[in-house]
Amino acid sequence: MSALVMKYGGTSVGDASAFAQVKDIVSGHAKSGDRVIAVVSAMSGVTDDLTRGIIGAAAGDEETYHKVCQSLRKRHLDLITELLGNDLACDSLISTLDSLISEYERLCASVYVLGEVTPRTMDAALSRGERLSARILVALLQQNGMRSEAIDATELIVTDATFGNAAPIAQPTRERIASHLAPLLDADVIPVVTGFIAATDDGVTTTLGRGGSDYTAAIIGDALNVDAVWIFTDVDGVMTADPRIVPNARVIPVISYTEVGELAYFGAKVLHPRTIRPVIEREIPVWVKNTFHPDQPGTRIVRDVTNTHGTVKAVTMITDLSMVTVAGRGMVGVPGIAGRTFSAVAREKTSVLMISQASSEQSICFIIPTAGTEAVVRALQEEMTRELSRRDIDRIWSDDGIVIISAIGTGMRGTPGISARIFGALGSVGINVIAIAQGSSECSISLVVDASDATRAVQQIHKEVINHGK
Repeated sequence: MSALVMKYGGTSVGDASAFAQVKDIVSGHAKSGDRVIAVVSAMSGVTDDLTRGIIGAAAGDEETYHKVCQSLRKRHLDLITELLGNDLACDSLISTLDSLISEYERLCASVYVLGEVTPRTMDAALSRGERLSARILVALLQQNGMRSEAIDATELIVTDATFGNAAPIAQPTRERIASHLAPLLDADVIPVVTGFIAATDDGVTTTLGRGGSDYTAAIIGDALNVDAVWIFTDVDGVMTADPRIVPNARVIPVISYTEVGELAYFGAKVLHPRTIRPVIEREIPVWVKNTFHPDQPGTRIVRDVTNTHGTVKAVTMITDLSMVTVAGRGMVGVPGIAGRTFSAVAREKTSVLMISQASSEQSICFIIPTAGTEAVVRALQEEMTRELSRRDIDRIWSDDGIVIISAIGTGMRGTPGISARIFGALGSVGINVIAIAQGSSECSISLVVDASDATRAVQQIHKEVINHGK
């Protein structure tokens, strides 16, 4: 008998057939004696719709949020009817649906009047989808003879007040999870927990960031010291590349915490970047599995992977980026230029994804999301006004249409020739590398290429370096 946390993403609860599949998986394991905690996301597209509606309200668009409310109510009502028929649970679910949608509509109306949406209000609005999914799954499990209860993660996970990307506070979170969930498991009740959402100590709703349902599952797994955390999605596991770009990409059977963290950081969509943090200390294995092919073995994520000498496991990319360059011959030997550069970037609350500096100190270039480029360049020009006027810095500029390609694998560490194989693969098809960076962990090599070359770059590295020319 195992204790398992099973997280189901938006596509895993995207329609009636997906819900039925989740029900079969959860109930099957529960009937075999496993103690199961299910964590669910909102139905696919729901969080995007909720976001669109409330942002529209802030912009003075009353029509959009009313349409979002109508659409979400119909979609969930149709789902409830299809799944449960004339079951008595329908009445309760429809009442809950009406209540949650009405609350959202009132929030949008307030935002419409005020003309702005605060991060706190945004979190309150976006929490609706998971609450509906959890209750629908509970009703379906109960209809099929299982004991189950919906639990809002606002009762379990205590966070700071960083709305939109809140950080859990470990001790009170562990205490609440143990006191709420352990008794249910002891009574053979299946808790179905809302992913993504949490609350401050005084009960104000927060969110863990997009994709945060993975994080919810890992936090619960850590607190209860479960045997494994299973992340269910719509692919068979962590892939060697995005199968939409590389059709012959394959599942990686075993991958390390370090490798999957690098993959998450560099654009892979399988796991939330922070998911693995809560389970590393306890060395709880995480599995990535396919809801629609549950018999497939999936990918096992563990602390360390042995016998991977010389291997690149995956290649991934991040798009919609720009490269900002600070350059000037007068920068040589001048202390503090780099520090002031990145302090100015931080003031604009922009994340730097990669840094490359010439050894001569005549230029610093770094990669940021394109959305923040204009503000960052302006901030740097203001910060370096004196250096620009003295010509210590000649120019600060940005290049858009940039993509980071990352080759990832702990087997790269200390292995001669990996970089040569990667650059050789790109050179053989005439792809120019604009900038290069390698992490001190030696787990990844990142290359900057023009967006027009990105797809070919991923395909070529996968073919020549991962598939060895196949």
